[in-house]
Amino acid sequence: MTVMAETGWMIGYVVGIVVVLVVVALVVPILLLAHRIGKQAAAIDDSLQQSVTNTAGLAGLRTTIESAETIVAGLNRGRTRLGG
Repeated sequence: MTVMAETGWMIGYVVGIVVVLVVVALVVPILLLAHRIGKQAAAIDDSLQQSVTNTAGLAGLRTTIESAETIVAGLNRGRTRLGG
């Protein structure tokens, strides 16, 4: 009976070790991929922050367009008055 019990325990230990190794083999690549994605996300965030800075001047574009339209309208009125 002792040999059977010892054999059962050994099989249980071997199966347990195999299960742990399989789980580790599946989890390690996922963790490595998550780390790589995290580094890329930081680079993307930095790039987006730079884009916000670079395009901040576009907020005044509507004012520039309105000013240009006013100038063009004034030029057209002047041309009309001069007979052109």
